[in-house]
Formats: sequence, C-alpha cells, structure tokens
Amino acid sequence: MRIVFFGTPEFAVPSLRALVGEGFDLAAVITQPDRPQGRSRSRTVPSPVHVAAKEADIPVFQPETPNTADTVALLERHAPDIGVVVAYGHILKQALLDVPAKGMLNVHASLLPALRGAAPIEHAILGGLDTTGITVMRMVARMDEGPIALQVPTPIAPDETGGELTVRLAELGALALVEALALIETDAAVWHEQDHEHATFAPKISRELASIRWEEPASRIARQARAFDPRPGAWTTLRDREVKLFGPILGIEPAEGAPGEIVETDPALIVATGDGAVQFLDVQPAGRPRMAAADWIRGRGAATGDTFA
Repeated sequence: MRIVFFGTPEFAVPSLRALVGEGFDLAAVITQPDRPQGRSRSRTVPSPVHVAAKEADIPVFQPETPNTADTVALLERHAPDIGVVVAYGHILKQALLDVPAKGMLNVHASLLPALRGAAPIEHAILGGLDTTGITVMRMVARMDEGPIALQVPTPIAPDETGGELTVRLAELGALALVEALALIETDAAVWHEQDHEHATFAPKISRELASIRWEEPASRIARQARAFDPRPGAWTTLRDREVKLFGPILGIEPAEGAPGEIVETDPALIVATGDGAVQFLDVQPAGRPRMAAADWIRGRGAATGDTFA
C-alpha cells in the first residue's frame, strides 16, 4: 500500500516511524516549512516530522499551504493508494482528499464525535473527562466529521498533564493507525458514521483560555494547570508580572483567604480560590525557566498575603 504522509509536530512522529517499521511504502512526507527560531529569527528549524522523514530517507515536501494545484499535482505524481494525516496543521480541501485511491485517513486524539478540533488533548483534561482515546477516520471536507474505521479508548489519570497525555496518545495513535491500515488493506474495515448531534468541540488554545480566574473552583484551576503543562502554561499575574503555575495538588485545607491570595508559603505554595485551595509545585516567572515553587519563594518571588490577579 503506497502512502503519502502529512504531519508536523512531535505527536505525528510515532505514526510515521510505525509505518516505516511495518514496511509500508512511504512515497512522500508533506510537512510545514522550516520555521525561524531564536531572538534574531535568523535560524530555521525543521519540524520533528521533517527530521524523522529524512532519517528514514523519505522525500519531503514543504508547501506553505497544501491546498494548491501544485500540491494536488505532486500527490498525483506519487499516485498514493491512501493518505495519512496526523496533526499536520492545515485543513485539506476536497481536491487533495480525492487524490488517493482509498481516500485520506486522519489520526485524531479523541473519541469522536467528542472534541472535534485543534486541541482535543488539552480540552479533555480541562473538561474533567476520565477517558479519551484515538480515532482513525476517513477525512471529509468538514472538520473531523468523517466515518470511523477504528477507535481505541484510554483512561486519563487524575494527575496526568497535557504533555504526558500527548506522549501516550501519540504512541497509541501509531498502533491504531497500523491496525486500521491492515484492516483497510484486506478490505476488512467496517466504517461507522459519527453521531453528529453529540459532537463537542476543542478549539485552539487561546491566551484567554490559559488565564487563571481565581474566583473559579480549585478543581477547575487544577485541571487548567494540568491541561496546559508544559505549554502554553496556565498563567496569572503577581505585581503586574506574569507567572505560570504547574503541578497542582488538591485536598488542601489552608487558612481562609480571598480568591488568588497566597495563604501559605511554608512548606508549600498554596493559593485560595473561589472554592477551596490549590498547592502548586512549580512556577515559571516571566523571562525565567520553570523552577520549584519553594525555590521561587526562597528567592522572594512571593510571600504569604500576596495576591495573584
């Protein structure tokens, strides 16, 4: 089975490597262009998928946008049996979806129709779900609405972060993709239409969504800190300076305080909320690396009675 693979971030790398390891015929990899990094923006860095494809000696193409006649012609030249899309970062239009003989598969990090969209992992934790998973579906022109070939559920641990869940789902997605392709190759796949009436959505993470509102319950704020760990980080301000907070612990019974007030610093950073309190193990002050909250406190970064805004 001849495959063209679309993907960009680290999440997509296990799927690409699984296809290589299983001996699938990878005709080409399409990923986003190298992006400038560093303060001077003078150095460009390839995507993780670009690096993995080069290691496997697979031809790489990097269109600024895929939905052009040139990219359609590129796919037609490679004559893929099927396309595979894993966290590519662009919505593919029908002209591209129509090129592979068996269509395009997408590996999505939720149990569709739940959490359609760009950030299903973060929204699963933020929404307090105890289960998520991987869906392998055939792509259609509408976002994440295609028929499903395979779903694999997995529990979300009570203290699991967005970063940790991303790593697990990337590996689970690779296994599910190989299984789905084996079913399709032998004409054994059974496709199931989604129940669109029960769809929920997981839009891109905005700065506003990552902003902590201390009047909310401790449980919601703890989920927020876990969902956005390590990126972009749940943030607040202290003395007009941004601080990101990580490693939340619930079940704390401190002295009473107003929402956002630091009610304890010894032996731990404990902050009052609209309902209860949260202890934070790590912080990241603006312009500084992530550090233990205890070290930040010892450096006079915060004191009891200070209030996050």
